[in-house]
Amino acid sequence: MDKAELKKRLNDIQSLPTLPPIVSKLNEMVADEDITAVKLGKVIEKDQVLTSKLLKMVNSSFFGFPQRISTVSNAIVLLGFNVIKTLIVTSSIFEVMQASDVGLFEHSLGCATACGIIAKMRQIKNPEEVSTAGLIHDLGKIVLRSELPEEYEAIVREAQEEGLYMRQVEKKRLGVGHGEIGGMLARQWNLPERLVFPIEFHHKPELAPEYKEIAAIVHFSDILIRAVGFGYGGDPWVPGLDHVAWERIKLSKSQMREVIAELDEKLIELQDFTLEIKVEG
Repeated sequence: MDKAELKKRLNDIQSLPTLPPIVSKLNEMVADEDITAVKLGKVIEKDQVLTSKLLKMVNSSFFGFPQRISTVSNAIVLLGFNVIKTLIVTSSIFEVMQASDVGLFEHSLGCATACGIIAKMRQIKNPEEVSTAGLIHDLGKIVLRSELPEEYEAIVREAQEEGLYMRQVEKKRLGVGHGEIGGMLARQWNLPERLVFPIEFHHKPELAPEYKEIAAIVHFSDILIRAVGFGYGGDPWVPGLDHVAWERIKLSKSQMREVIAELDEKLIELQDFTLEIKVEG
């Protein structure tokens, strides 16, 4: 399968969610300079199921707010429209992940958590957006599993048998890796480039045209979560660290100790979160 054929398959995707109608409505509202978070929140809150999913994700430990957020309008003020929009778009993806690949779901949550901790430590504006990039960094794997299940299983099997990373086998068999596939779908959904580039380039952050620092944080967080063994990313190997990306976000030994300590604490909370989801499922 060449890249053009794969792109056509992505355009024809039926089983993954397209942009919910509510997102188009919200996009129109955001264009109005007089719009408020309260007005936006009221539109979202008309969908009780979506509201419940949003508030559950917003209050989970990968965002790490000290106080409970009880309304969508508060969530919009704290997280910003880009994050809320992305959570709306991805909420149904996580239903697919929870049902079919709990390990990948947990890995994604863990990566989001690590991203948030590091982004706050580096005093990045809107650290929640960095968390969100971490949350959907493996979007391409979900696409492959959903749209090309036999190919996906063959890729996972070959990666394990040959001791290769999934992205190496993906490129050999498909011509592109899951990062690029995730980037294609994120663009199709009109997600902002602050999220698209970290998804697309999370294995090679320095190739990102913009937002290299965010891509580097996602890259390092992905490796860190694999190293601590939280969730399962599809192959058992811990990827090598891109040293140029590390130089971009380099943390001191004391900062790394802080990151690890906070991450350990939040991963325990996340286990409770994912256990609750498993029980509900």
